[in-house]
Amino acid sequence: MTAWHPQQGEVQLARDLVVFATGVAPQVSGMRWFRDANRLDISDQLPGWPEGPQYTPRTKPEKRTRSAARFGLRGLYAVVAGGLETLAGSGSLTKVPRAIGHPPEDPANEVEDFPVMWAAPGTLARTLPWQLDTSRRPAGYLTYAVVTDRRLVILGRADGGREEPEVLWECARTDIAGAERRKFSKENSDAVIRFTDGSWCRLHVSLPYGLLRYLATPHELLDDDDLSPGQRQAVEAFTARHALDARPVVSRRPSGHVLVEHRMGDGPPTSVGVFTGGHQLLGPDGEDVEEQPDDY
Repeated sequence: MTAWHPQQGEVQLARDLVVFATGVAPQVSGMRWFRDANRLDISDQLPGWPEGPQYTPRTKPEKRTRSAARFGLRGLYAVVAGGLETLAGSGSLTKVPRAIGHPPEDPANEVEDFPVMWAAPGTLARTLPWQLDTSRRPAGYLTYAVVTDRRLVILGRADGGREEPEVLWECARTDIAGAERRKFSKENSDAVIRFTDGSWCRLHVSLPYGLLRYLATPHELLDDDDLSPGQRQAVEAFTARHALDARPVVSRRPSGHVLVEHRMGDGPPTSVGVFTGGHQLLGPDGEDVEEQPDDY
């Protein structure tokens, strides 16, 4: 087992519980697949992976039969009547469901199919650890994602275990092309992480905002020498105001603003998350500025 610790000078930006996502649309509810670029299943091609369940998407007749068996004819009438009402209102046979108020953003991969790994041979997503799959790993096992200014790391540990989590997988930050939140999901908390080789994965993240904003765009960390005199003064005032023992995390956002953050929860990687205890947005001279969409 290899324990994980930040390298010298490496800054931990976020840490959260993650697993492979699970479908929520009726056809794929409770299911997930691992696909190549031709949409073929590759779960039996992933080296070292234990055998997992084999899923088949449900068909519409199957869903109606299941509903009838559960609720009887009255329930079946409600299902059919509801379907007719939907068709009457939409004028379409292809209307797709909503999850917690959000429509599917990618019906082919959220309603008709639900891949959580999309990876041609030799691509990075194929190397992800099987422990992210809740249907394969031992009960009580936990997996964490740690994002630093240099890399993304997946850690694993037995729930309640006293040992430090082991490193299951990691990649350089430069291997990540971007990340997007997917709201058509359980708790609106799925995320698609895209790699520069064209492969991607879909993970369920406990607190997606914290993790994703450090993966969605490159996070340029700034030293005092990178700041204007006014910005340095503002950072010093921020440090004093929050009674910090160490310098806060200072970064340049895509908008050009400088973001100053007090990070909380930077303790052992066995804890769940890293949270922002306070933040401030600075303009070129250290003045407070209104936030832009890409700032957070």
